[in-house]
Amino acid sequence: MAIFTDPIREHADFGPGDAEWLHLLVGDWQMVADLAFADLALWFPHPDHGYVALAHVRPSTTHTVFHGDFVGEPIRSDLQPLVDKAWNSRSIERSSETNWSSEMALRVEAVPMVRNGRTLAVVTTHMDLSSSRMPSRLELTYRQCAYDLLRMGTLGLWPDFASPTGSRRGAPRVGDGLIRLDAEGVVQYASPNGVSAFRRLGDGESLEGRSLAEVTANLLKDRRMVDETLPLVVTGRMPWRSEIESRGVSLSLRAIPLRDEQQRFGALVLCRDVSELRRREMELVTKDATIREIHHRVKNNLQTVAALLRMQSRRMVSDEAKQGLEQAMRRVATIALVHETLSQGLTQSVDFDELIGRQFRLSAEVASPSQQVRTERSGLFGELPSDFATPLALVINELVTNAVEHGLEGRAGTVWLLADRSEGDDGEELTVTIADDGVGLPDTPHVEGLGLQIVRTLVTSELGGSIQWLPREGGGTAVQIRLVLPAK
Repeated sequence: MAIFTDPIREHADFGPGDAEWLHLLVGDWQMVADLAFADLALWFPHPDHGYVALAHVRPSTTHTVFHGDFVGEPIRSDLQPLVDKAWNSRSIERSSETNWSSEMALRVEAVPMVRNGRTLAVVTTHMDLSSSRMPSRLELTYRQCAYDLLRMGTLGLWPDFASPTGSRRGAPRVGDGLIRLDAEGVVQYASPNGVSAFRRLGDGESLEGRSLAEVTANLLKDRRMVDETLPLVVTGRMPWRSEIESRGVSLSLRAIPLRDEQQRFGALVLCRDVSELRRREMELVTKDATIREIHHRVKNNLQTVAALLRMQSRRMVSDEAKQGLEQAMRRVATIALVHETLSQGLTQSVDFDELIGRQFRLSAEVASPSQQVRTERSGLFGELPSDFATPLALVINELVTNAVEHGLEGRAGTVWLLADRSEGDDGEELTVTIADDGVGLPDTPHVEGLGLQIVRTLVTSELGGSIQWLPREGGGTAVQIRLVLPAK
């Protein structure tokens, strides 16, 4: 299905909600095409071409009569008089003679879509008559349903703005099962698929002649779990969607009330067995919950390891051994923080700004218990994949610790963390800068400690980036890391 909206914007003199009403029509008219066993086309007046095709939909219940796409093209000369007549009369007009197109006999009807007393567009239905045979009861019922819906369109009663427009998977379609009700909610006709759907729920009798509401009520085992919209859907009183579950089978229901100028005279109820869809959705929910629980347990285990390292460091007599254990404790705690963040979400990505905001301050405070160190952040990291966030958090932790311990060397100062995301030649890039206003880079090369060795390894191998140490303007040191972010 395609829609061509420029002519509406350029030439229409619509009132409030008129354009939205036509979009609602095009969003739901696949159902009418399937019921009518016909192609539908939507026509709108054009000052130069008479009418132009705004949209076209093909039926899924039979073959199409139009194999080419004519959306945006002007109307054929033989079709325009019928569309003109429908536009002006505001009533359904049928071609007085059979149209022949590409050796195919077509019956064409023109249906004006009228709202608030104004014709907004005309829908034409094109049904193939070349393979004519005695229509079955199903076909006759389907075509009557299509006619009733199109007739409601001429009265401005359909489509209804209260109709469901959500994208939840499992929305019922004509081929999944159709039930027609009278004004009292009694089943007049049920398609074979509709009967089969209710049999899977546990109803073994014929649906016709029975109240659908009573049938549904008898199938419900636990009334506490009933969707509150279900009674109004199974009686056909509201154009809503609902679900019923029984014996492990889930049935999605959608009601379309049928009305005329005076009253509601019936309803259509589309039904679809969505048991497999709901089972898969439940599996995904269970899988997400399991993953979150794993991250939560990993976080707890890592925090236990960090606590053990802290206890061990307190027993150490050697200052060097105590410092080494404290550094190991900080690294483990950093990894635990990433897993804590992952345990709280549904995705395998991390809001790195929230994570690093806490970690940045904590790293500076732990590394400077006896000195006053300010921390300042700027820029945004955004969402990062978990396998990217963990090594990056470790790198930032090590560099902040290094800036406090060696850059500031026991005196007061400031440590800055800057993030910059931008588009590069190889994709989206992230530049991270950790700077301090300390003593600056040494004049002679020095032996790197374990922390800086960890940083280089993580940046080059885990993150696939580059790192360089630079003198900071105004004094101090700036460490700049350039990374290419993984494609989403």
